[in-house]
Amino acid sequence: MGTNYYRVPKVDEVNSRFQKLHIRLQEMDRWNPGEIQRGYCSITNPESQWENLNPWEELTEGMSVHLGKRSGGWKFSWNFHKNKYYSNKEELLKFIRSGRVVDEYGVEQPVEEFIEMALNWCVDGWDTKTYYERNPTTHYVDYTKYHDIYVDGLRVLSSTEFS
Repeated sequence: MGTNYYRVPKVDEVNSRFQKLHIRLQEMDRWNPGEIQRGYCSITNPESQWENLNPWEELTEGMSVHLGKRSGGWKFSWNFHKNKYYSNKEELLKFIRSGRVVDEYGVEQPVEEFIEMALNWCVDGWDTKTYYERNPTTHYVDYTKYHDIYVDGLRVLSSTEFS
């Protein structure tokens, strides 16, 4: 059993996003059959015609970003989202501090307390490699396929799917 943690925006960022949503809704041609057919999606990245978002998706994109998971006996598992929001420890900490932290139950955590907990959680605990090396008969999984990556001393899972 473990606990997942998420970065959510501060109140002023949420308010700014809602103001943009309100403006976008006022400006859209809501009766246009082409817009209706496309689900009111518009190209949000001109370099890629495949990144279409509707106004609600524009509001919620990146609103809740999974930071990682704490599990008993295991080192903290960070989620780097394939470097979408941050790619090293310094960027990660800046990203966390730019918002708020909530656990999977919706309980807000003080940012600095979360950082302290996550950086110090079970530092001598398991990671995928040591677990399967020390427990070779345990429901064997090719850990090299699902290996942990270490970035600036942080255990980062190669998968972005957490449970």
